[in-house]
Amino acid sequence: MIRVLIAEDDPRCYQELERFLDDYSRETGRTFQITHYDNGEDLVERYRPEFDLLLLDVDMPFLDGMTAAGHIRGVDPEVVIVFVTNLAQYAIQGYSVNALDYILKPLNYFSFSQRLTRCLRYVKKREEAYVTVSVKGGALKLEVGDICYIERLGHQLMFHTRDGIHASSSTLQQMEEALADRGFARRNKGYLVNLAHVRGVQDGCAVVQGDRLLISRGRRAAFLDALADYVGGIRA
Repeated sequence: MIRVLIAEDDPRCYQELERFLDDYSRETGRTFQITHYDNGEDLVERYRPEFDLLLLDVDMPFLDGMTAAGHIRGVDPEVVIVFVTNLAQYAIQGYSVNALDYILKPLNYFSFSQRLTRCLRYVKKREEAYVTVSVKGGALKLEVGDICYIERLGHQLMFHTRDGIHASSSTLQQMEEALADRGFARRNKGYLVNLAHVRGVQDGCAVVQGDRLLISRGRRAAFLDALADYVGGIRA
């Protein structure tokens, strides 16, 4: 599921973008979840860093798209931004907010589909580097490499990262599935450990960022095998 936010004040243009995404979905099998704002002020005020792609009209009421993009970059450095405009000159200005591309009006499906394919390559790379977790009031994107370990605490998960601890309403099973084949292993029922941050195993505990996390007897062999395979893969 690709999460797309369309910021467009012209109803006809919005409907056309929506139809193009629907056509692209039928052609490629990719699915899209679409959110829509019709002015820049609401976009900036309500934006949350939970989208993969932002199709952003430059000429919008209350706050233009270029200014809105600058605000959004302050809270979401990773979302792929594509400007929708009738002036090609904005493509150059788009570099200042790290926009990936621009789509010229009037819209053309062939050109749109080519640009969308390019955008989705970047989205895929980002999906591999980040994971989105549910938090109070919305969602939070965490860089996978920054997660040291995930701890189940009551009905919450605590993400221990390089820059602090983040509470989430996600489940450990959801995270185990999302992080499969990305270097994580269970050491007991309550923890999921990033093997890249394991500094050693001592007295039945995994040492992770200075914390000693007990490895349950039933999972010890599997955890040590996973750690050996991970280290071996790095050295190979």
